[in-house]
Amino acid sequence: MQTFNHLITTRPHEVRQVFISDLHLSPEEPALVQAFLALLDDCLALPALKRLFILGDWFEVWIGDDAYLTLSDAARQTHWLTPLIAKLKQLRIKGCEILVMHGNRDFLLGQPFCNLFGGELIDEPHMLTIGQQHYRLEHGDALCTDDKKYQFFRKIMRNRLTQWYLLNKSLEKRLAIAEKMRQKSQQNNANKAAHIMDVNDEAVIQAVANSDALLHGHTHRPDIHQATTDKKRYVLGDWRLLNKDARKPTVSAVIGVMITNAHSDSNKAKFELVEFKLQV
Repeated sequence: MQTFNHLITTRPHEVRQVFISDLHLSPEEPALVQAFLALLDDCLALPALKRLFILGDWFEVWIGDDAYLTLSDAARQTHWLTPLIAKLKQLRIKGCEILVMHGNRDFLLGQPFCNLFGGELIDEPHMLTIGQQHYRLEHGDALCTDDKKYQFFRKIMRNRLTQWYLLNKSLEKRLAIAEKMRQKSQQNNANKAAHIMDVNDEAVIQAVANSDALLHGHTHRPDIHQATTDKKRYVLGDWRLLNKDARKPTVSAVIGVMITNAHSDSNKAKFELVEFKLQV
C-alpha cells in the first residue's frame, strides 16, 4: 500500500473517485477536522475527480440535522461544521458529486443537512458500476453478524419509528442519550472477542454474490481480502490521530481511489487503497 502526504500526488489526472469512511469528526478532535479539510483541498485540486463517497461514521455522533440547521447566522459563523460545509460546496460546484452513507454513529444524518453543500444521502448497500465491474458499497456493520447484541440494537436504531421518536426529543435529551449509548458501546466492546466485532465470512459471501467486489469500512481494519476465489473485499480504514501529544500531530487514514488511465476507457478502471497521511 502506498502512502502519500497529499492525495494529489497519486497521479492527479487519473483519480476519478475517492472513498472515505470512519472519520469520526467532532469538535473534541480538531486535528481530524483539519485533516478532512486538507483532503477536500486535495480533492479540489484533482482535475478529473467525479465523485467523493463518505461511507458512514463521518461524525463521531449526530443527534439530528436540526442541531445545526436551527442555529442563528451568528452561531453558524463560528461553528466547527461551517468550514466543512463551505469546502464541500466548493467541491460540488466544481462538478464532483458528494455521496454520503449512514454509519452506526451518524444514522440520524438527513438529506436537509446534505442539501447545504449539494450532497446526496444514499442507501446501503449502494451498487457502483465502473466499466464492466460492479462494486457493492456499504458501511460494514451489517456484515458483523456474529455480534448478535449489536445487530439487535442496529435493527432497533435503524427503524423509522425509533428515529422519529428520537428526533422529537429535545436536543439536550438527544445529546444525553447519544453520550450514554456511546459509553455503553465502549464498555460492551471492551469485553468482546476481536473476531466477534469483525465481519462474518458467510455474510461477506452473501453480500458479494451479485457483485464483483465489496467495499466497506466500520471495522477499523484496513486491508484487501479475497472474499471468494475471484472476488475481493476492500476495507477502508478509520482516521487515526498519531502522536496525539506532539506539537504537530499526524493524522493517518486508509482511503480508496478509483484510477482510470487518461489514455484508456473506463472499462480499465482500477481500485486502490492508499494511506493518506497529514501532519496537522
